[in-house]
Amino acid sequence: MPQDMRDLAAFYGAPLGQRTRRLLLRRLRALWPDLKGRRLLGYGFALPYLRTFGEAERAIAACPSAPGATGWPPGRNMLLCEEDALPFPDLLFDRILIVHGLEEAESLRALLRQLWRVLAAEGRIVIVAANRASLWAQVERSPFGHGRPFSWRELDVLLRGALFEPDHWERALYAPPVTTLTGRGNSWEKVGSRLFPGIGGVHIVEASKSLYAPASPGLAQAVKKPALKVAQDFNLDASRFSSEERSRPIKQARRAAAPV
Repeated sequence: MPQDMRDLAAFYGAPLGQRTRRLLLRRLRALWPDLKGRRLLGYGFALPYLRTFGEAERAIAACPSAPGATGWPPGRNMLLCEEDALPFPDLLFDRILIVHGLEEAESLRALLRQLWRVLAAEGRIVIVAANRASLWAQVERSPFGHGRPFSWRELDVLLRGALFEPDHWERALYAPPVTTLTGRGNSWEKVGSRLFPGIGGVHIVEASKSLYAPASPGLAQAVKKPALKVAQDFNLDASRFSSEERSRPIKQARRAAAPV
């Protein structure tokens, strides 16, 4: 069952959540420094991150409909929707940010196909997803400790199978998910990314929309050969030829067999 929206809101209101938001926003802003005139969709629980993109033409937070989501305070710019039926027209959004959106999805393929549908042809998505190899994926006090975490390979296969082309990969949240740490966590990010790049708490992957399905490796593409015409297509009506033309092959055969 997806996490309760009130629990997620409480996490981001606490010191650990505020530090998490601050560190992730630094990475997101580096990828998308200016969204002026762009239409932005946040899926999952992306509302804490959308606020910083105030220059966007439009920013909508879409939350998967589930028990607990209805408890979100009224007046927030968030709509509830089904993951396999997003209530938006095709090609509407220039950018899509997914945070806390993949880990507990009931059908990842259906969700990604919907996100592909509403993304503009030149649009881009960024996915923030729990790293299977991190401590954040093992601790329940972290929202990244619920649902399914991912390896780099799993995300890569998932995105390519849904017609997205991953263009940029990185990891973040190298500090452990504890509230006793002091500071802003910047030193943890610098040291961790250099010495222990595989243990970051989350994957951050930016991908573009692909219009062509990838060819399966190792499988030869079937080539359709032109069908041979059947013999009846070449039947000739003997009545159309004169008696001289009909007897010509017989005369030629006799001449060839005659002794010299």
